[in-house]
Amino acid sequence: MDIKERIRRSPPPTLTPQAVGEAASAPGHPHGRKGRVAVLPLSIAALVAFGVMLLLLAGGSAARRGGQFTGADRTTLSGGDDRGGLDQAGPRDGEHGTMASSKVQRDKLIGGLLAPGFDEQSCLSRYQSALYRKESPHLISTYLLERLREHEVLQKKCGPYTHSYKKAIEQLKSGQDISVGDCNYLVWVSYSGLGNRILTITSAFLYAILTNRVLLVDGDKSTADLFCEPFPETSWLLPPDFPIVQFKNFSIGSPESYGNMVKTEAVHSDGSFKGPKPAFVYLHLAHDYDDYDKLFFCEHSQQHLQKIPWLILRSDNYFVPSLFLIPSYQEELTRLFPQKDVVFHHLGRYLFHPTNVVWGLITRYYDSYLARADEKLGIQIRVFDTETGPFQHVLDQVLDCALKEKLLPEINAQQPIISTGNIRSKVVLITSLNSGYYERIRNMYWEHPTENGEIISFHQPSHEEHQDSDKKMHNMKAWAEIYLLSLSDVMVTSAWSTFGYVAQGLSGSKTWLMLKPENRTAPNPPCRQVMSIEPCFHAPPFYDCKTRRGTDTGTLVPHVRHCEDMSWGLKLVDTGEL
Repeated sequence: MDIKERIRRSPPPTLTPQAVGEAASAPGHPHGRKGRVAVLPLSIAALVAFGVMLLLLAGGSAARRGGQFTGADRTTLSGGDDRGGLDQAGPRDGEHGTMASSKVQRDKLIGGLLAPGFDEQSCLSRYQSALYRKESPHLISTYLLERLREHEVLQKKCGPYTHSYKKAIEQLKSGQDISVGDCNYLVWVSYSGLGNRILTITSAFLYAILTNRVLLVDGDKSTADLFCEPFPETSWLLPPDFPIVQFKNFSIGSPESYGNMVKTEAVHSDGSFKGPKPAFVYLHLAHDYDDYDKLFFCEHSQQHLQKIPWLILRSDNYFVPSLFLIPSYQEELTRLFPQKDVVFHHLGRYLFHPTNVVWGLITRYYDSYLARADEKLGIQIRVFDTETGPFQHVLDQVLDCALKEKLLPEINAQQPIISTGNIRSKVVLITSLNSGYYERIRNMYWEHPTENGEIISFHQPSHEEHQDSDKKMHNMKAWAEIYLLSLSDVMVTSAWSTFGYVAQGLSGSKTWLMLKPENRTAPNPPCRQVMSIEPCFHAPPFYDCKTRRGTDTGTLVPHVRHCEDMSWGLKLVDTGEL
């Protein structure tokens, strides 16, 4: 418990007049027995000084905690709710306006995770998120903050349209044996659905930090319409005049891919290349990559790639867990993330800030339907079925999970009316491509009262019916719903869903995961609480780079385990909690 939390929980002792008098007449008191009047001003002054000290400690911005970690003050706007939720946290909540304003000033940099100095009007969500999001219980290492500030300097120095970038582009155009310098680049190719894109950008960013590369993201699929610029005084968007015009068409087997170069022996075992060293290398890390592409995660491959100034990455995987298995990165990763299962939580909150248009979708919906509830439950339903739902077995699984885990109260089918009195209210946010699940659950709780008299309201922002990742407004709504889900106090999410992984990671809380049904039968138990808030790497390599043979990569180190929802997947866990 930090000093501010201890002070908050331990109010100063109250001094009675008798106690003050006894203190004044004590033998060791400087005023001896000359009377009590003279001591009162000093006692009051001491109390005032003590109160001022408390205010300074409680109201200051998030400070670095001694040694390895830093974190924000965990006192909450809503008082006694130990979830830390901001139940009345909307910026237009009149009676809380002063407190909300104070909270923004204190927490808007998320414990130092974000850099100050941005134009706040250009991206309202960056510094307003503290009004809506409960404070994270996960501490940030001071080393991560240092590396983020260093990387921001690198992005500014080498980013688009700088002198260094123009020089690097000219060298890239030459296509000949280019040496690495101060400015080396990782280009992320926009690919797959929104959840996948968020997870792969995060993976690419961590790899860029580890290899000291500038991250540039492809602006396709509405990237600029969804996310604000994360780095101060520069852009992370790849300029449209990037000279390698065919990079979006690279795929497995492309001659430019590292896997193909290894397969055709264009790369020697010592890291040298047949003929001139290429100016760039394509990294194919999508779900269909082959055994040669997977050699990317071996130590010797990383040594080869360090010599290439431009890397172009295409992936739909959260490949962070396998980075933790590369020996040369393990020490650095341990310093960045002493708590192993918070990589996406910290980097996701650093990178992904909704643009003003998306922030408007989020805040209008939150303030209208969610802000005033005592508790917020998020339910994310993703069905991997080609036929149109809703499906009864999915509905049964959702209700079984919510009722068995006491996330929703039972209904009372016998009594038409139950007096509610001062029972707390609960709001349920449902996200699904199909509206049928929402309608059936809502009607169930509309037609019957709850056994405990609790007031339940249900809301579903959209029901797009089909995923269409190429449409701008579809992506905006999806991003808004992911963010709204992440503001829940408790969440139920669907197996295999990157949409759910992102919401869980941003929230920082362990969700109840609904395991994938088999043969249209809901599993028993219907859900389980996840062992960590990290996303799952769905298609990891099963190869031991040291022994050069196949192995179970989920057993090599204690903090990389198999996922709850995909037995062959990998995820990071905090071994201290297991």
